[in-house]
Amino acid sequence: MSNFLGSHAINMDAKGRLAIPARVREDLAQVCGGRIVLTANADEERCLLMYPEPQWEAVRAQIEGLPNMHKKARRLQRLVLGHATPLELDSAGRILVPPTLRSYALLEKKLMLIGQGKKLELWSEERWFSWLDEPADDDELPPEMEALSL
Repeated sequence: MSNFLGSHAINMDAKGRLAIPARVREDLAQVCGGRIVLTANADEERCLLMYPEPQWEAVRAQIEGLPNMHKKARRLQRLVLGHATPLELDSAGRILVPPTLRSYALLEKKLMLIGQGKKLELWSEERWFSWLDEPADDDELPPEMEALSL
């Protein structure tokens, strides 16, 4: 099971290539042989989701199983499945982010790679720090979070 944690400031070149940090690259090599799937985040945050291939297959099955006659489910399917791009780390530990995904997440040179346990998020550095500065909303907490003690 993967355990992607931490945040990493990384750079993307003009062609859309970025080097995965060594620690993350080692974990990806062990978990999936460097085969990943990069896709759009369907939440309001415009970032990308990076899944090790085996983890992606489980997520993919769940998304494909949603009732596509429901507008919100169809939107999720179109965003996540429609943007899903299988990639493999090259010998230098780099990936090439497709232009459509760069555009979707507003990615430029400075990026943040954020560990989320079983997956990673790829953010524009500017959008990441802007999101961190946003005040927390006042939505009700899910019951699972009410009992959480950090």
